[in-house]
Amino acid sequence: APPTSTSSWGPDVSRRRPARREGGSVPGAVWTKGKTMKVKTISRIEEDWTRETKSDILKVHRNLDPALHPMHRAKEAKRALNATKLDKVFAKPFIGALEGHSDGVMCLAKSPTQLSVAASGAADGEIRLWDVPSRRALRLLMGHQGAVRGISVTHDGKRCVSCGDDATVRVWRMPQAGLGEMFSSGGAAVPTKEATLVCHSKSGGGFRDVDCHWAKDAHATAGSAVELWNAERSEPTDTFSWGVDTVLSVRFNPVEPDVFASCGSDRSIALYDVRTQTPIRKLVMQNKCTKLAWNPMEAFNFTVANEDTNLYSYDMRKLTVATCVHRDFVSAVLDVDYSPTGREFVAGSYDRTVRIFDYNGGHSRDVYHAKRMQRVFCTRFSMDGTYVLTGSDDMNVRCWKAEASAQLGTLLPREKRKKQYQAALKERFKHVPEIKRIARNHHVPKAIHKAQKLRRVMTDSETRKKKRRVEHSAPGAEKKEFKPARKERIVAEVE
Repeated sequence: APPTSTSSWGPDVSRRRPARREGGSVPGAVWTKGKTMKVKTISRIEEDWTRETKSDILKVHRNLDPALHPMHRAKEAKRALNATKLDKVFAKPFIGALEGHSDGVMCLAKSPTQLSVAASGAADGEIRLWDVPSRRALRLLMGHQGAVRGISVTHDGKRCVSCGDDATVRVWRMPQAGLGEMFSSGGAAVPTKEATLVCHSKSGGGFRDVDCHWAKDAHATAGSAVELWNAERSEPTDTFSWGVDTVLSVRFNPVEPDVFASCGSDRSIALYDVRTQTPIRKLVMQNKCTKLAWNPMEAFNFTVANEDTNLYSYDMRKLTVATCVHRDFVSAVLDVDYSPTGREFVAGSYDRTVRIFDYNGGHSRDVYHAKRMQRVFCTRFSMDGTYVLTGSDDMNVRCWKAEASAQLGTLLPREKRKKQYQAALKERFKHVPEIKRIARNHHVPKAIHKAQKLRRVMTDSETRKKKRRVEHSAPGAEKKEFKPARKERIVAEVE
C-alpha cells in the first residue's frame, strides 16, 4: 500500500488534486475546450488611483446607480449653495495698483503678442509701458504736450500709436525689456524714449481716439473726422466724415478688418468700409455714445457705452433694435472692452465702479470698486481673459481678477476637477431662489446704493404716468407709450 504521510523521500502524493477526467470537472477551476483557463482582470487608470501626495485620501469606488442614492439631487443642491456662498467669502478681486503717473489715466492699451505688457496714457502727456506681473514701468514715452486721449498697439506688437489734445499722432517702437529689467527690485530711473514718427492734424483740433488695423500697418484716428493713416507716412491717406462735429471713438472690426465703426458727438453710431471709401449706415440715438467695442468671436455684434448709464449691444446687420440692454450703472459709462473669449465684457463708469457683464446679460455679473478709486476713464481685458486693467482719475492703473473668487497660481488636477464640478453645480441650480439671491447680491458704496434706489423710484413713477396716459387715451395708445427697451432709445437709422 502507498504511504499515507510525508516522508523524507518526497511529498504526500495522496493529497494531490485529482486530474480532470473525461466528462467531469474539478470544482473551483474554469476550463475551456482547449484546456486553458479564462481569467477576468480589472482595468484601472493608474493616474486615478494613485495619490498625489502622502496626505491625500485613497480613492473610494462609488456605485453611481441612482436607485442607491435617493437623496443625490438634494445633496448636489446643497453643494451648489455652499459653493455660491464660498465664492462670496473668497471674493477678493483686487490684485494691485501700477503707480507712477502724476495725473489722471485717460487711456489704456494691451499688446496682442505679449500678455505681460500694457501701456497707459495720462492727462499730462506721459505714456508708460508696464510689466504687469512685476508692477513696474519699463519705459516712459515722452512727447505729447497735452492729455493723451488714445493709445493702441499694432497687430504685430512692434509699435504703438498715440494721439492727444495737442493734435499730434505719434508712433513709437515697442521696446523689449531685458531680463535684468523684468526682475530687478526697482529704484533706478525709468528709461525714456522718443517717438519715431510725429504726424500733425490738418483739420485742426485734437484727437479723441486711435485704433490700429488688425492686418495692415495702418491706423485710424477720431477727431473732427475719421482719418486713416499709414504707419510710414505723416499725411492721412483717407478721411471719412458723415455730418458730425467730433468723432469720439473708432474701432476696426477684428474679423473683417476693412470695416470700422465710430461714435460721434451728434449721438450717432456710423459704420464705414475702407475698400469702397464710403459709409455703410448710421444709427442716431437719444444720448451720446462714448466708446465702442466689437465682439471678437461674433464680429457682426458690437457694444456701445452710452451717457444714459446703459450699454447697448447691436447687430450691424439690423440696427433698428438692440440685441441687449445692459443696466446697473448710475452714471455715464466711459469705456467698454470685450474679453478675448467674446462671452463677457468689462465697462467703467463715471460713478467710480467697474462692472463685468455677460455678452447677453441685462445686469452685471460682478462689480468692483475701491475706496480711493475715482472716475474710471478706461478699462481693458487681458489677452488671456483672466485679468482686468482699469485706469482712473486718481493717477493709478489697477489690476483685478476677472473672476473675483478665482484662485491664483497653478492648480492640481484634482483641484481643477473640483472647480469644474462646482461651476457645473452652480449653473445647474442657478434658478433656485436662495442661490439666485446670494449670487446677485453685491456690496456697493452707499452713494451708489442711494442713487440706484432713486433711479428705481424715478422709473416706477414714469411707468405709472404712462399707464395713466393709456387709461385716458384712445385705443392703441399703449403702443406709443410702451416701447420695448431695446427700441426706446433709437431715434433713426440712416443709410
